[in-house]
Amino acid sequence: MSKRISVIGHKKKIALVAHDHKKADLLEWVKFNKDTLVQHELFATGTTGKIIEKELGVKITTFESGPLGGDQQIGSRIAEGYIDFLIFFWDPLESLSHDPDVKALLRMATVWNIPTACNRASADFLISSPLMCQEYPRTLPDYETYRQRLTDV
Repeated sequence: MSKRISVIGHKKKIALVAHDHKKADLLEWVKFNKDTLVQHELFATGTTGKIIEKELGVKITTFESGPLGGDQQIGSRIAEGYIDFLIFFWDPLESLSHDPDVKALLRMATVWNIPTACNRASADFLISSPLMCQEYPRTLPDYETYRQRLTDV
């Protein structure tokens, strides 16, 4: 499969998501990284977005709560190229009614090769990377062959 480059700009479009039992962890992480985060465009699901917006004092694009479709809204924005970074503190020990949505969101992040952190340690490594403040030439598979597969019949 051929590849193409999609540049992630200096100002990252970061989605912040946290399950109920992980919201406190994400909020603590957001407070610690406030100076860096306010330099970027932020997106979040429901309650998480409201909490973070209040803490940071900056406008955050907020989607529905995860169980109401917020995870899918963020996944859609990733596929459309409007979000290029995902911080998702998910709870692996909690069975959730919207587990398929969680899997779909993580799948979209992988398909579109965006930086993804699922816990505090990985989020710390990502946000402290020198790549955080510069453009990054993200390599993507060229999905055109996949898109055309049915038209070749």
